[in-house]
Amino acid sequence: MTDKLPPNLLALFAPRPPLRWVPPPDHAPESRRTLPVSGVAEFLPALQNYKETDEYHPTESWLQMRDRKKLEKQAAVERLKTEGPKNFKPHEDSNIRGDAFKTLIVARLSYEANEQDLEREFGRFGPIERIRIITDTHAHEKPRKKKKPHRGYAFVVFEREKDMRGNTAEPTPLRRDTACPPVPLPPSGARPSGLPALCFAHRDLWPSSLPISKSCFLLSPYLTMTQRYDIAKVLLTHAPWRTGE
Repeated sequence: MTDKLPPNLLALFAPRPPLRWVPPPDHAPESRRTLPVSGVAEFLPALQNYKETDEYHPTESWLQMRDRKKLEKQAAVERLKTEGPKNFKPHEDSNIRGDAFKTLIVARLSYEANEQDLEREFGRFGPIERIRIITDTHAHEKPRKKKKPHRGYAFVVFEREKDMRGNTAEPTPLRRDTACPPVPLPPSGARPSGLPALCFAHRDLWPSSLPISKSCFLLSPYLTMTQRYDIAKVLLTHAPWRTGE
């Protein structure tokens, strides 16, 4: 039916011109000369030798690695239970000096604190015999962990036991370092992490004679950190259990 179209439309259905002939870049198949292909029979002895001497070492899957680490952790805990008490020899530690009843433990210590800071804060309670900030003596065995100045706790040995117990007439206020001023607490929610990094609390801030009901009340999971902080502040301010009320 295209032969009945006018010439201007027939030009649209005209075939394309043939491709230009180009000589092949490679040799013709009949004139090609390549190296002869040999068999693999000469490599069979080498393959047999490799098969006899090679050992298969399968890789450890993540399930096997998980089970292995779990068993290793359990073995380490059992070894610590059995060998730990045998190796615990505090009487042979040359760094342990002083009376335990005159020693005060300071925890959650800032990494920027030093002996002078502890002496300034606790020296007002009485003469101090010795201050020791615990350092990690095995830090060289943990190359991947970040090195810290100390372990975050210290021991303060007073010359008299009553100085370690502090003033029993009224609770001692909490002292904060001037470089870390207190942050105002929000009306609700968790306690902000910006509270003083260098914070010291004396023993009489939380006496051992605190009734169990009050101490367990502060550990209630239904209270936020702010509510616990406010309740503890009120209890320590009035301290009814000290006056016998």
